Amino acid sequence: MNNNQQFIELLEKNQLKKTSTRITVLQILKSHESAISQPDLEGMLGKNVDRVTLYRTLATFEEKGIIHKVLNINGTANYALCSSSCSEKEHHDEHLHFNCTVCLNVFCIDELKIPPITLPNGYLAQKLNLIAFGICKSCNEKMG
Repeated sequence: MNNNQQFIELLEKNQLKKTSTRITVLQILKSHESAISQPDLEGMLGKNVDRVTLYRTLATFEEKGIIHKVLNINGTANYALCSSSCSEKEHHDEHLHFNCTVCLNVFCIDELKIPPITLPNGYLAQKLNLIAFGICKSCNEKMG
């Protein structure tokens, strides 16, 4: 099954219209190894998609458990595809996010899961986020 068919099925599963904008955003997110900011997505989409449509698309995808958001070193929201086990009711993005201080890319390190935590009585965690800052593999190789 090709990616477009997978994206169409994903949209159908989440009861979302299968628009060209939504499919293109999913294609872009799938094709990058790092999370992508809204401004970068705007640049990649060009004049074909206005800012409001992109904002609504990202918000809907996040609400449905299709993507997750992580902040980069400058506090800019970046988006990456969720695992197939995420849903509208439950996200499973509890993995390490790595912020490269050289290229400023944000990487999902799915292999490193955030362990369960026990909070004091009265506290209820709704989302966990673990961020590491440093030099990514690519930048490290370039530095020699």
